[in-house]
Amino acid sequence: MISLAGRDILHSWGKFVLTGLGLGLLIGVTLTMAGVYRGMVDDARALLGNSGADLWIVQQDTQGPYAESSSLRDDVVRSVLGLPDVARAANVTYLTMQVRRSDGAGDVRAMVVGFEPGQPGEPAYLVAGRHITRSHYEAVADLRTGFALGERIRIRRHDYTVVGLTRRMVSSGGDPMVFIPLKDAQEAQFLKDNDAILNERARTAANPALNRPGVPGLLEAIQAAQANNRNVNAILVQVRPGADAERVAEPVRRWKHLEAYTRAQMEAILVDKLIATSAKQIGMFLVILAIVSAAIVAFIIYTMTLGKIREIAVLKLIGTRNRTIAGMILQQALGLGLIGFVVGKVAATIWAPIFPKYVLLEPGDALRGLLAVTLICALASTLAIRVALKVDPAAAIGG
Repeated sequence: MISLAGRDILHSWGKFVLTGLGLGLLIGVTLTMAGVYRGMVDDARALLGNSGADLWIVQQDTQGPYAESSSLRDDVVRSVLGLPDVARAANVTYLTMQVRRSDGAGDVRAMVVGFEPGQPGEPAYLVAGRHITRSHYEAVADLRTGFALGERIRIRRHDYTVVGLTRRMVSSGGDPMVFIPLKDAQEAQFLKDNDAILNERARTAANPALNRPGVPGLLEAIQAAQANNRNVNAILVQVRPGADAERVAEPVRRWKHLEAYTRAQMEAILVDKLIATSAKQIGMFLVILAIVSAAIVAFIIYTMTLGKIREIAVLKLIGTRNRTIAGMILQQALGLGLIGFVVGKVAATIWAPIFPKYVLLEPGDALRGLLAVTLICALASTLAIRVALKVDPAAAIGG
């Protein structure tokens, strides 16, 4: 049986292919937007997985350390280690900042992580170099920072040497991580700059209540306390195998006056709250792109149908059924959508690795995208089908 839709497509294949390419790029953008959202969720889960923690202990009444700021004293970890079913616990700091190259070649936005070697928070694996072995001025960087082994980078006032490289260590926002020793990270995040310290010392010395002549050593003790900072952002806890993290968290909340989150609770904070606004925005873009795609398909098929009014009238005159004519238009719309989907899937696969943020293209999203494109094209063809079915057979012999 001769395919009327196929013959018509071959007759105007240039216009059809170019339209399919344009539609395909639009579909490619749609698939990429869905991939950006999937990548954000995967970044959040990778952040939790890379930490190696089963429990996050943070400042009371906060949802830190990723969604909100959190600050607690670093000696709290000792009391946490004494809790039942706690295998390991370690302090950690997180600070998102611009990390500068020492040669002045630019800077990179990264999350600087302060950790204790051999404890939760340390990068789980390296792709090059070695782990940090010194207590100061060494760093491990994610590959996406663009740093190389042996390169010198500057974090606040000090230079660090990159001794190791890791992969897929990112923040919930997709920023690559740079790992440095905990003491250095505490200084970078909490300690004031030299000028601010000098000004603070002058204010303290000028305060009669803090600089009493009859109390020797008081001023020096206060100034020494101002020069040191013992704060961290969170405590990462690993529970013993088979233990329930929630049972460990309950006494922390009740007696330690701190907040504790299990992995499931922290994932809910990151996915349902931290990236919720971005997810809604991406959803709005997807709806707009779907409407635009439907409008393009409807306009093209409608235009092609208007250009074949006499041919459709001839088909009706020789006894062609309306169902056959409607099927021909529907096949053209579906063919246009199929070409667009193939082009869009290929385009999204090619340009996804170029994006600065991680784009995760899942097969399930591609399948749902194909079904959506098919449905959109079918609905878009109804306008052209209505026009075709109203054509009078007499138009085939009319002027």
